[in-house]
Amino acid sequence: MGYQMGHIVNQSQITDLIQKSRAIAAEIAAPNADDVDKNSRFPREAFVAAREAKLLSAAVPVELGGEGASMRDLASICGHFAHGCGASGMVMAMHYIQVACIVRHGLSSPDLRDYLCELSAQQRLIASVTSEVGTGGDTRASICAVGRENGCYHVEKDATTVSYGEHADDLLLTCRREAEAPNSDQVLVLHKKGDYELTRKGEWDTLGMRGTCSPPFLVTARGPEGHIVPGSFADSSAQTMVPYSHILWASVWHGIAADAVARAGTFVRAAARKTPGTVPPTATRLAEVTVELQALRNNFMAAAADFDALPEGEEGREELSSLRWALRMNNLKIAASEAAPKIVHHALQIIGISGYRNGTKFSVGRHYRDVLSASLMIGNDRILSKNASMLLVFKDD
Repeated sequence: MGYQMGHIVNQSQITDLIQKSRAIAAEIAAPNADDVDKNSRFPREAFVAAREAKLLSAAVPVELGGEGASMRDLASICGHFAHGCGASGMVMAMHYIQVACIVRHGLSSPDLRDYLCELSAQQRLIASVTSEVGTGGDTRASICAVGRENGCYHVEKDATTVSYGEHADDLLLTCRREAEAPNSDQVLVLHKKGDYELTRKGEWDTLGMRGTCSPPFLVTARGPEGHIVPGSFADSSAQTMVPYSHILWASVWHGIAADAVARAGTFVRAAARKTPGTVPPTATRLAEVTVELQALRNNFMAAAADFDALPEGEEGREELSSLRWALRMNNLKIAASEAAPKIVHHALQIIGISGYRNGTKFSVGRHYRDVLSASLMIGNDRILSKNASMLLVFKDD
């Protein structure tokens, strides 16, 4: 089943959305970020503002009420949100990933087209349910299976995490195609609020990304069969979920690191004003870390630009399903998830004890803890193992 995207894009509207995301990050997300982190609560203020600004429909095609934003546009929005609050940026990125899966693989379904119109009108927030007890963290395997009867589906999934599940409107869940299907034969199923129940099975008391509110849940759902995304999750994963995840996650990690570097820059400039005519020793270290920050941004934005340049149709699908593209996305994820914590660490070394303390304008403890999650979101060891297998057969032309 092929994917489709909107062809009409109003770039001025998208530019306006990006500017609104920057303003929301600075004026709403950032002032609430420490409280979100301290109390492990959902960044509700930022998402009230995001709904009012119609940011949640940015990835929906224009003809279905959205803005048809490109990967580069979405990366800019997520990066701005993360600059203000890492958890806010991650929630926005994960929402866009789910929307993209429906947009790019579900437009042949009248029910899913109607849903996207509804999402645009109501600014609905979608959460992801890909993890499951018993799969060892492998999103490409499911134990639960979808059942079908009289035009309806039913499914029950024991999920290890459901990010912001209690705060989302709808869920997009992976499961086996049917009871007799192997673990790798999966489909995506959309659950609208009212069609599912969440039974909490634990807490979300973590080192960082506390505002994503991702405890384990038992998900029980029943709804119209038209909410099953056409085609296989294998295609949705390779052609959409993987590239959107690794590019948008990298934009989030960059946004967190960029705010840490901005605080380091403020600290160095304050030191320079105390000794006019001299360059503080930390200025050189600031210059060094900005090189690392620029390299991180160039890496994911180049991938975003190449993604946007891919042709629609079979040629683009084949490229996204190729070993070459899979290796590039995996390498981006590993490089970005390793670079961002180093950048925040270097910012801390520049600032010193004022960055180590909580509650100062130079504090980077929250940034440090949030960005350490990067290497754990699909563990880097797992990805390197997959790369090792692919490199045994991959020949770069």
